[in-house]
Amino acid sequence: MRCSCFGTKQKATGAYGGTDGDSLRDINHFSYNELRSATDNFHSANKLGRGGFGTVYKGTLKSGRQVAVKTLSAQSKQGVREFLNEIDTISKVRHPNLVELLGCCIQETNRILVYEYVENNSLDQALLGSKNSCIKLDWKKRSAICLGIARGLTYLHEELVPHIVHRDIKASNILLDKEFNPKIGDFGLAKLFPDNITHISTRIAGTTGYLAPEYALGGQLTLKADVYSFGVLILEIISGRSSVKASWGETQKLLLEWAWQLHEEGKHLELVDPELGEFSEEEVIRHMKVAFFCTQGAANRRPLMSQVVDMLSKNIRLNEKLLSPPGFFQDSVNLSGPSSSTKKYDSTSQQMSSIPITITEVTPR
Repeated sequence: MRCSCFGTKQKATGAYGGTDGDSLRDINHFSYNELRSATDNFHSANKLGRGGFGTVYKGTLKSGRQVAVKTLSAQSKQGVREFLNEIDTISKVRHPNLVELLGCCIQETNRILVYEYVENNSLDQALLGSKNSCIKLDWKKRSAICLGIARGLTYLHEELVPHIVHRDIKASNILLDKEFNPKIGDFGLAKLFPDNITHISTRIAGTTGYLAPEYALGGQLTLKADVYSFGVLILEIISGRSSVKASWGETQKLLLEWAWQLHEEGKHLELVDPELGEFSEEEVIRHMKVAFFCTQGAANRRPLMSQVVDMLSKNIRLNEKLLSPPGFFQDSVNLSGPSSSTKKYDSTSQQMSSIPITITEVTPR
């Protein structure tokens, strides 16, 4: 039975019709007028930001429930595929660390997704937005955010069948609820991985600064591309700095590159955000090392996300002897790193079946 807080069930019409409408018959459908009213005619005052292929607005349904309304540009043919993919991917997915899709609007040329409203907006705004923001993320909140994201990715990668690779893990796609629990959103670029598939070749999608080099250069996509992006995100959370621009350190390095240099020099704490307040040096350094495990140049040396959860949450010793240099992707033609071995990629290095658990061996203290 449909919850009364949702819009009226409607048949998909207009640009979709036929097969697309049939595939969405189990989704809650809102009318365009409902969503226009909820957002005060998509007023700029209700704009929360831009997501993949569209703008997101805050809305209030007639029931009083607050929602996030994501409108898709009608001119974006590519966006139509991402729109349908996002619905198909997450309509039946439920996890505390994933944004919940409540329904959609497919009416004439309008294509709109309706999500649960998440009170504290994006991690990107909390970390990299105005320093005058009332949101202050201390170390306790930041470490909990890292762990929550890791648990959400573990669910997508290892618990769902088929598995899901998100492909665009970044700070702006992590939303924070009123308790600052993280929720992964924007699944428009996600791909499904059946158990018998180890990797796929696909067009490159995602955000520069977070892209795993073997994916950015060769188009070979595995779940380990998300692991790499998550490692970069940990460094952003610790530092309060963006991974997108090369402006860190004395030689204008990428954030990951600079962080690795500090690691090699034993100057880990120089990475820490001055706004962090009091923190455990041991915990911060541990998180940095987990980030380096996640961003190793060879994809098959990166841990599974369930192993990352263990490394972040359990009192275990990281086997740093197994840690190799990260791969650094800078643009579509350049790959740099401290070791030439990070420049070599082949299909065998991408196969999930070849991943030895000892790559991120952990030993009880």
